[in-house]
Amino acid sequence: MIDIQQVKPSIFSLEYLTLEAWLKDNKEPKFRAGQIFDWLYKKRVTSFEDMTNLSKDLRDKLSNDFNLTTLKTLTKQESKDGTIKFLFELQDGYSIETVVMRHEYGNSVCVTTQVGCRIGCTFCASTLGGLKRNLEAGEIVAQVLEAQRALDGVNERVSSVVVMGIGEPFDNYDPLVSFLKTINSEKGLNIGARHITVSTSGIIPKIYDFANEKLQINFAISLHAPTTEIRTSLMPINKAYTLENLMDAVRYYIDKTGRRITFEYGLFGGVNDQAEHAELLAKLIKGIKCHVNLIPVNDVVERNFVRTPREQIFKFEKILKANGVNVTIRREQGHDIDAACGQLRAKERKEETRG
Repeated sequence: MIDIQQVKPSIFSLEYLTLEAWLKDNKEPKFRAGQIFDWLYKKRVTSFEDMTNLSKDLRDKLSNDFNLTTLKTLTKQESKDGTIKFLFELQDGYSIETVVMRHEYGNSVCVTTQVGCRIGCTFCASTLGGLKRNLEAGEIVAQVLEAQRALDGVNERVSSVVVMGIGEPFDNYDPLVSFLKTINSEKGLNIGARHITVSTSGIIPKIYDFANEKLQINFAISLHAPTTEIRTSLMPINKAYTLENLMDAVRYYIDKTGRRITFEYGLFGGVNDQAEHAELLAKLIKGIKCHVNLIPVNDVVERNFVRTPREQIFKFEKILKANGVNVTIRREQGHDIDAACGQLRAKERKEETRG
C-alpha cells in the first residue's frame, strides 16, 4: 500500500471558497474558481491539461498542489433491475464500493466514506477487518463523478445521493460535511439538499453538530432495534451511545431543524422482527416526527442472520401503521449481485477484510 500521506490532496476536496482562497494565495484572480469548477463538475475532465481556458502556469500550479482524483474500477456488477455496483481502487491500493440505484423518480448513488468501519455492527460486512482509514472529501466526491460518467453514456444523470455505503459517515465528519457542500453547490454537482440523505449508526455528539449545521439534507438513523438489549447485541455502538440518549439527540435535531428523520430498521429473523418488537418500536418513537424504513436484510455469507419471512414483514408493517407510524418497506435492488454493503469488497479483497 502507498502511504496516503504522501499523496497530494484531491482537488475535489476543495470547497468553492477554499479554492478562491488558494487562487488568491497563488496571485490568480478568484474568478478562475468558477472556470475550474466548471471543468471539474460540468465537463468532468480527468486531467488539468484539459482545462484549456486556464494559463499553462495555472494548470502547472494546480497539478503541483493537487491530485485530480480518479478511481480505478476493479469490478463492475450490473443487476437485472439496472443497479450498478462498483468496486473502486484508491490511489493507495485500498478499495471501496459505490452503488448506482435506478428508481422511477431518478438515479440514486450510494457512496462510501471510509475504507472499512470500526463500528462493528454484527450484521454488516463493511466492518470485516475493521477501519483502514478515512476518505478525504474528494474521494467521496469522486464516487459521484464516476457514477455520473457511467450514466453519461445513456444520457442520464445522478439525481440523488445517499451516504450509506461502507463506513460510518459521522466518524469522518469534516470531510463528510465538505463533500455535502460541494455536491449541493450550484457551482458543483448542484444536487438539491432534499435529494441528499446521510445515515448514521448513532454517534451522538455529531448528531448535535449536524443539527447545528442547518443543512436541509435528509437525515437517517440506523436504529434496527426497539430496546437497549437488542440494539447492543446488533450494534456495539449502543454501549457508548445509549438508545435513550440517542432519542434525546434525535429530538434535538428535529427541534433545531424542523425536519422529519428516517429510522432505518433492518429485519432479522427471530431477533427483532416479531409482533412485540413492532409494538415496542411504535412506543419508542411515539411523538417523534419520523418515518420508518423497514429493510428486509440481505444475506451476507460472513454473518449468520436468517431472513425474515415475507408474511412477517407485512405483519410488522401493519402493526406499526395501526400505531400511527409512517412506514414503508424498502424496495430491494441488486438482489442478483453482491448487494449488501461491503459484500463485494469482502469477496474480492479478502486481504483488506481479514481481522
